Amino acid sequence: VYYPSSPPSPLPLTTIMERILDFSQPLDVPLLDQVVERLFTGTAAERPAIQKVITQFQEHPDAWTRVDSILEHAKSLQTKYVGLLILENLIKYRWKALPREQCEGIKTFIVSLVIRISSDPASLAREKVFVGKLNYTLVQILKQEWPNRWENFIPEIVAASKTNESLCENNMSILKLLSEEIFDFGSGQMTQAKVKELKASFNKEFALIYELCEFILERATKPSLIVVTLETLLRFLGWIPVGYIFETKMIETLLERYLPVPISRNAALQCLTEIGSLSIGPAYDAHFIKMFMFFMSKVPLILPPATNIALAYENGSRDEQTFIQYLSLFLTGFFRAHIMILEKAECSPMLLEALGYLVKISQVEEVEVFKICLDYWSQLASELYHETPYMPASPLLLGNLPLHASPRRVFYGPVLSRVRAVMIGRMPRPEEVCHIFFYLHFLRYFLTTTHLYDLSPYLGVKLYYILTPYYNSNLLSYYDHNDCMTMVMMMR
Repeated sequence: VYYPSSPPSPLPLTTIMERILDFSQPLDVPLLDQVVERLFTGTAAERPAIQKVITQFQEHPDAWTRVDSILEHAKSLQTKYVGLLILENLIKYRWKALPREQCEGIKTFIVSLVIRISSDPASLAREKVFVGKLNYTLVQILKQEWPNRWENFIPEIVAASKTNESLCENNMSILKLLSEEIFDFGSGQMTQAKVKELKASFNKEFALIYELCEFILERATKPSLIVVTLETLLRFLGWIPVGYIFETKMIETLLERYLPVPISRNAALQCLTEIGSLSIGPAYDAHFIKMFMFFMSKVPLILPPATNIALAYENGSRDEQTFIQYLSLFLTGFFRAHIMILEKAECSPMLLEALGYLVKISQVEEVEVFKICLDYWSQLASELYHETPYMPASPLLLGNLPLHASPRRVFYGPVLSRVRAVMIGRMPRPEEVCHIFFYLHFLRYFLTTTHLYDLSPYLGVKLYYILTPYYNSNLLSYYDHNDCMTMVMMMR
């Protein structure tokens, strides 16, 4: 009779510590896998000792020499993260002290590992999180090596991207991450001289990167590649020369090819929002007008004017809700930067249509979307108020004072009247107070059961400029005057 043997019992922690920390012998990668696994699945009593072993291993001066074995042979993803953390600390604190041949060896190993995994679509999808960590490690090496010791990095990554769609997708992620590290987070991690050098190198070679983006957006059919390219392009729009935006086919491509397609719509709209929010002087006013007119010709095809946007948001998918939120960001950002040039006669119908969309978006129940709209309505009403401040009506006069509203105030009057109705309808109810008679004493309890109470004072301040003008104008009926006056007095 055959009796199967029982599984081997776990090794004592003292034995594990000796084997893991013995750098005179080759690393037992399966044992390290077991140690890391026990850190997450072991008992609470043994976790501190296991954490101590792993920490001592990471802090050993020669731990970086084991990283290649860990990344190549470890089965546990957590174990690979331990290896990458060791390598990141080496790059951050000891890179310049390493011999040159060792730096080149580490760089070559990481690059080859990234290419090997990302060249295969199946492995890239399966190990997406791990590849993301590898990309971050590669970018840390780039911050040390590029451009002085890795002059051909941009030409190399651009050339490699044109050979394989899967590799191209990951290379775009690397370029996006590099841009973020330099232009968004660089000041807190590198010296000003190094940041300035990297920015200059990026600007110098951006023509190659833009050609790659243009190449992908004109030819690619893989949805994930298109989306990551648009996300990468979004990171560039804040700092690239405006000629790449307005003197190329970028805007037309975004509006004509990618905004109408659901899978790329939100990424394209983010890029358009970044472009529309630019304030670069009157030289490009004609380009912004053309862009706005083109955009507003596309929006009704996606979101018909008769749509109940609040209901569509409530019942829509996550992507559809995101589109409505991004649409509010596009409209408010574009209006803040360029509304004056849109008030011209040829643009005014489209402007009123866009404002109508924004009024409908203001009815969405989501608080963050509502705040986006509310901030802009407050700014617009404040501008109109301060252009020609309103004179309060005298209580000693029986008749109405002859008020001469500015053309802008008359133009926006019907829109802000609709906004006023929306804002009053969205004002949260006051905080509830409960009085209880208990042993000859009245006890008072405040019932704060919703975050909407926090919106009440915020909304009151914003509503001041929206409501005050109409109380002092002849644009509202007698009942609207009373309604507005009541609200203004409550806010004061």
